[in-house]
Amino acid sequence: MNPKTQNVAFQELLHEYQKPLYNHIRNIVLNHDDTDDVLQNTFVKVFQHLKNFKGDSKLFSWMYRIATNEAITFINLKSKRNGTTSEALQSKIVDNLKADSFFDGNEIQIKLQKAITLLPEKQQLVFKMKYFEEIKYEAMSDVLGTSVGALKASYHHAVKKIEIYMISN
Repeated sequence: MNPKTQNVAFQELLHEYQKPLYNHIRNIVLNHDDTDDVLQNTFVKVFQHLKNFKGDSKLFSWMYRIATNEAITFINLKSKRNGTTSEALQSKIVDNLKADSFFDGNEIQIKLQKAITLLPEKQQLVFKMKYFEEIKYEAMSDVLGTSVGALKASYHHAVKKIEIYMISN
């Protein structure tokens, strides 16, 4: 693929996937500014590796996998820099959501976000992708490299834990 064709293809990807990838990353990192940073890193990686994309998976799955990995890496590095765990960092971010001018949720949504931060990382991802983004299990399986059955089980466990948290707090 010549550079001009590659740039045109990349611009089309940027146009089509910028908003859904922003939403996906935002669901993971929660903070708008951090989301912008991770989204930029994601598109840099997509651009760098686009010529190597073989089509073994769907483009959607490939890009979402990159975005997911970038978001998780970002959270882990940020928590390490702050000398805390990723769980503690996410809890702190949820506590600061009210001050985020890009967050338009209410108290119930903040409570839901707090409940989600208590889940194991895989359950968090599955819950957020299913509940907020309405991604089908088959597509999620491609992105996360997990069987559909395991994803359904993770989602079920996540929902039960969230329900218990929402009722008891």
